[in-house]
Amino acid sequence: MKAQRSTSPGVATAMCALILAVLLAALDQTIVSTALPRIAEDLNGFDDIAWVSAAYLLASTAVTPLWGKLGDMYGRKRLYLVSTTIFLIASVACGLVQNLPELIGSRVLQGVGGGGMIVLTFALVGDIAAPSQRGRYQAMFGSVYGVASIVGPLLGGVFTDQLSWRWAFLINLPIGAVALVIAARALPAVARQTTARIDYLGASMLAAIATGLILITSFGARWGWGSPAILGLIAATVALAVLLVPVERHAAAPVLPPAMFASWTVVGPSLIAFVANAAMFSVLVYLPTYLQIVHGVSATLSGISMLPLVAGLVASQSLAGRWAANAGRLRRILLAGLLVNLAGLLLLSTIGAATNALVLSISFLITGVGIGMVPMVVMTTVQNSVPAADLGAASAVVTFARSIGAAFGVAVFGTLLNTGFADRTRGLPGIGGFDAGRPDTIAQLPAASRDVALEAFAHATATGYLWMAPTLAIGILLALFLRPARRTEGTNGVPGLATHKDTVPTA
Repeated sequence: MKAQRSTSPGVATAMCALILAVLLAALDQTIVSTALPRIAEDLNGFDDIAWVSAAYLLASTAVTPLWGKLGDMYGRKRLYLVSTTIFLIASVACGLVQNLPELIGSRVLQGVGGGGMIVLTFALVGDIAAPSQRGRYQAMFGSVYGVASIVGPLLGGVFTDQLSWRWAFLINLPIGAVALVIAARALPAVARQTTARIDYLGASMLAAIATGLILITSFGARWGWGSPAILGLIAATVALAVLLVPVERHAAAPVLPPAMFASWTVVGPSLIAFVANAAMFSVLVYLPTYLQIVHGVSATLSGISMLPLVAGLVASQSLAGRWAANAGRLRRILLAGLLVNLAGLLLLSTIGAATNALVLSISFLITGVGIGMVPMVVMTTVQNSVPAADLGAASAVVTFARSIGAAFGVAVFGTLLNTGFADRTRGLPGIGGFDAGRPDTIAQLPAASRDVALEAFAHATATGYLWMAPTLAIGILLALFLRPARRTEGTNGVPGLATHKDTVPTA
C-alpha cells in the first residue's frame, strides 16, 4: 500500500518543537568538548574536568527509562515540558557557576532534563505520526544528531575563543524558549489515567545499572580495567541486572515491561543500536582528533573536513526515511546501512599520516551514508512493534542502548588508540606525557620524535577502526534475523493530526 506523503500543519509545527529539543540535547553532549581546557583553567579543576562531560552522560542515561515510563503513565506532553524546563534552568546554572563542583552538579541536573527531552521526543513521534510516516520523522532527528556532533565542537571553540565558554550553556536559553512555546501550543495532550504506583525500586535499580555502565566505560582506562574499583563496579552492575528481572516481573507498572523483552523486534533493534552507536561515536569523536594531530589543522578546520560525513549522513537519513515510508522495507534499509557503515570503517582502517584530502573525504562520505541509515530504522521498528501505551518505555530502551553503546565505543576505541600508540612509540624521547584527548601533545614533542609519533598515531587510529569493524559485523548478523512487525493503525488516537491508516509490511 502506498503511504501518504502529506504532512498536516499540526504535525509540522509539533515537529519543529521536537527538532529544536533534539538539537539542544544533542549539542550539549558535544559543545562542551572544545571548551573543557578553558573551563579547567578558569575553575582550577584540571584533575576532575572529565566529570563535566561524564556527569551529563551519566545522568541523561540513568533517567531515560523513568522518563519514558512516566510519559506512558501521565502523558508525554506534560513530561516533555517539565524536562525541557529542567534542562533550561540547569543551563542557566551551568553558565553562572563559580567552581567545578557547582558545574558538575549543574551538569547532572542538565542531564536529567536532557535525557527526558530525548526519549520523550522519540516517543512523541509515535503519538503524532502514523506508523508508515515515523521513519521520515525519525530520520530528521538522526540528521540533527549528526550535524550536532560536528557543529557542537565548532561552536564550543568559537564561543570559548571569541566570547566565553559560558555561552556554550547560555546559548540553550533562546533556542529552548522557542521550543518550549511551540511545544506548549502544538503538541497533542493525550489524556492518560493510571492508578498504578510508580516503579520506584525498578527505576532506582536501572539508574544504578546505568551509572555503573557509564562509570566503567568512561573511566575504565583511567582507573585501570583490572583495578578493584572497576572490577567492583562490574560485579555490582551485573548483580543489579540479575536482580532487576524479578523486580520488574512483580511490579504493577514496571519501568521496563518484561513482556517487551520477549519480542525480538524490541531486543534485536536495541542490540543493533548499541553496536551501531559504538562504531558511530568512535568515528565522530576520534576522526577530528586524527585530523588535528596528524594533519595539523585547527578544531574549526577539522570540523569543516568532516562535512562530507555529515552530508552523507543527512542524505541517507532523508532517503531511508522516504524509502521506509513508501515501502516499509525496514530490514533491507537496516542491512544496507550496516554494510555501508562497515565498508566505511574498513576504508578508515587504511588511513595514514600521508593520506590525502580526497581519499579522506570519500571515506568520510561513505561512512556517513552508512551511519545515517541505521538509527531511523531501529527506532521505527521498535515503535511499530509495541502498543501505544508502551511507546515511551520502548523508545527509552532504544535510547538507553544508544547511550551505553556510545560510551562503550568511545571507551574501547580510546583504549585501542592509546595502547596502539604506546606500542609503536615505546622508548621515543619526550612521548611519556601523551594524551589522545589533547591534540597539541604531539606538536610539543622534540622535532626528532614528532614524525615518528605522527605516523604512529595515524597507524593506531587506523588499527582502532579495523578492530571496531567486528561490532558492525555483529549488527549485520542480528539484522538478518530481524522481522519488523506489521502495524495497521493510525496515530494512536491523537486528535487533530493525521488520521490515515496504513500498513508497514515486513521486509
